[in-house]
Amino acid sequence: MSSYTTVFKDANVLVVGGAGFVGSNLVQQILACGAEQVHVVDNLLSAERENLPDDPRVLFTEASITEDWVLNQFEDSFDYIFQLATYHGNQSSIHDPLADHANNTLPTLKLLERVKHFQRLKKMVYSGAGCCIAEKTFESAQATVESELISLKNMDSPYAMSKIFGEFYCNYYFKQHGVPTVRARFQNVYGPGEVLGAGQWRGTPATVWRNVTPTFIYKSIHGEALPVENGGIASRDFIYVDDIALGLMACAANGTPGDVYNLASGVESTILEWAQLINELVGNQTPIAYEPKRDWDRSGKRFGSTEKAERELGFSVQTDAKNGLQKTIQWTRDNLPWIERCIAQHAEQLAAVHPKKDVVSV
Repeated sequence: MSSYTTVFKDANVLVVGGAGFVGSNLVQQILACGAEQVHVVDNLLSAERENLPDDPRVLFTEASITEDWVLNQFEDSFDYIFQLATYHGNQSSIHDPLADHANNTLPTLKLLERVKHFQRLKKMVYSGAGCCIAEKTFESAQATVESELISLKNMDSPYAMSKIFGEFYCNYYFKQHGVPTVRARFQNVYGPGEVLGAGQWRGTPATVWRNVTPTFIYKSIHGEALPVENGGIASRDFIYVDDIALGLMACAANGTPGDVYNLASGVESTILEWAQLINELVGNQTPIAYEPKRDWDRSGKRFGSTEKAERELGFSVQTDAKNGLQKTIQWTRDNLPWIERCIAQHAEQLAAVHPKKDVVSV
């Protein structure tokens, strides 16, 4: 953390999507480095206002960054911008591609258009997705490197397409206007602060059960069977939220404008292994519920290469899976009333759309 204190001390920072799971953790770490002000813009589509710290240096605007009145209030006063707004995630985007475009692609484009002539801006960090570039395979996975080659045939969802469109726009505005964009490709982030049911209903059970780790932890704590599709053979690279925040800060501090970096642990874990580890740490004895493969999902196995980020950013993860899960399990236990209030706000819609089966996104 000390290496970033000199970068963010007295800085003026904009975090778009800053009330979300990753964004709120990033805000807290930037504040801890002595930032002068952190302006958060978030429409609370998948976030709760309570995520943000009660700090006089935080200025919060509840709106989409696509609103002209929001953009027009910004002058050339920011040292760093983090664009984390997204329409999470695959299943929501399949259900409503237009909403995905409005909340995933358009925010990046309109923000870049607004800041293209800013002179003070040192870096704008964009949150990309490792799934856009990873090979679609259920065979042995190789560590995904920061390739710029993209398979147009193998995109699983509008979400994956939107995230790569954001990278296209970042490259274009860097080359055309000199906007100092740095692209950060996320792997599967988990950790304290990811609230099941946070934000607004988006039409599918994935509104609540949208990510595998908080879903598994919540169900395991309640002694339920963890739903595992396709035998749990799919694999992911799970990275703790504090590490992803530090990775984003490393991109801002050390990233080369116009370039891209994986934020990854470099460790491949199958979904079955992840479920078993969570049950072991929680003490849940209920057998796993094996579900069929999802028709739309071709993501298979993937994990990210850490070599470039280590070499050029000086970034590597600090929290291993067991410690990260233990912290997340404890946070979930401590915050069950809040989590259950957020789940409950969608109960009627959830029952109407899908009364018996939960759907987990990974």
